Amino acid sequence: MEGNLSLLTVPDKLNIAIFASGNGSNFRAIHEAISGGKIRNAQIALVISNNSDAGALEIARGFKIPAVHISRTQYKSDDEFNATLIGALAKHHINFIALAGYMKKIDVSVVGAFRNRIVNIHPALLPKFGGEGMYGMKVHEAVIAAKEKLSGATVHIVDDQYDHGMIVLQKTVAVEPTDTAETLAARVLNIEHEIYPEAIHLFAEGNIKIIDQKLIINNV
Repeated sequence: MEGNLSLLTVPDKLNIAIFASGNGSNFRAIHEAISGGKIRNAQIALVISNNSDAGALEIARGFKIPAVHISRTQYKSDDEFNATLIGALAKHHINFIALAGYMKKIDVSVVGAFRNRIVNIHPALLPKFGGEGMYGMKVHEAVIAAKEKLSGATVHIVDDQYDHGMIVLQKTVAVEPTDTAETLAARVLNIEHEIYPEAIHLFAEGNIKIIDQKLIINNV
């Protein structure tokens, strides 16, 4: 049985919501790829952050992209919070979500509403060094402590588990003997800025399909 064929027969344009908690460097990389013509058939229509001080919100406002702060702390219940998220996505006609340093787990209600249309980028080679609590410098510290020879970044589809969904793209970097978590993080971030726009491009061009819970990239 085939999976979500909307990933093959994409709408005229991906209407993307970016979820970000921090500075938004991956958001900026995706925006630059779209505005520079490297990604066609896509636009960023909304930026959502759980952090009112997130740099991503300021970047969005500078680009004249709608930007909203929606935090669980603003609501009495998880249901109210998730309904607000889904309502904001519906208001802006969102059909695709890209998590770009979003530090909160996406609720199953949102995952279900956007099944196979939510992607995330993780600063390691999944399935290694993923899961709850593995984020930011903690990932790079763990990679170095494990004496890994390679690290990198992974774009994956979001499901109801941390860092678990089907892998779209990965790219590696060497872990140098002299690396600190900070120096490794800087090189991995450069890789993130390369492969995240590339992954969005694949979705926008309809070059991804899912069959029997396996992700297949069409020849391009």
